[in-house]
Amino acid sequence: MTALNRVPSLMARAGTASALTLAAVGGSIAVPGLATDASAATLAAKALQVAASEEGAPYRYGATGPRSFDCSGLTLYSYKKAGKTLPRTAAQQYNKTHHIPSGQRKAGDLVFFHSGSYVYHVGIYAGHGKIWHAPRTGDVVRLQKLWTNNVWYGRVS
Repeated sequence: MTALNRVPSLMARAGTASALTLAAVGGSIAVPGLATDASAATLAAKALQVAASEEGAPYRYGATGPRSFDCSGLTLYSYKKAGKTLPRTAAQQYNKTHHIPSGQRKAGDLVFFHSGSYVYHVGIYAGHGKIWHAPRTGDVVRLQKLWTNNVWYGRVS
C-alpha cells in the first residue's frame, strides 16, 4: 500500500484533532456550511496583511497604490491583492459590504467613518480597536487607534 492510499485510513483513525491541525497548517478540509465564512476570513486576513505591508506609504489624494494611497485606495488595493475587487470610493465600498454591528467586527473588516449618512473615510480593522488607514495629506499609511465610535463596519465577501 502506498503512502497516498494510507491517508484516508490514517485520517479516519486520527480523528478530528488531526483534521484541525491539518487545517491550521494550511491543509484544506471541506466542512458543510463553513466554506463561505472560511474564505471570507482568509480574504480579510490577506487584505489586512497587504495593508500592514504598506506602512509608511505616503497619502496622496486619488492614489490607489502601489507607492501612495488615499483611504479608499488603500482598501481597494489591499483587497485586490487578496483577490477581491472593490469599488473606488469609501461610500461605494460601504454600499458593497455586508454591514455588521460593532460587536461582530473582526480583523480585516472595513471601518467606515461617517457624518450622518455621508461616508467620508475608510480603513481596515486590525483588531484591538485599531485600524490601518491612509489618514490625510501629509501623513502616511499607519496603524492607529480608533478615535471615535461614530463608525460603521462592513465585511467584504
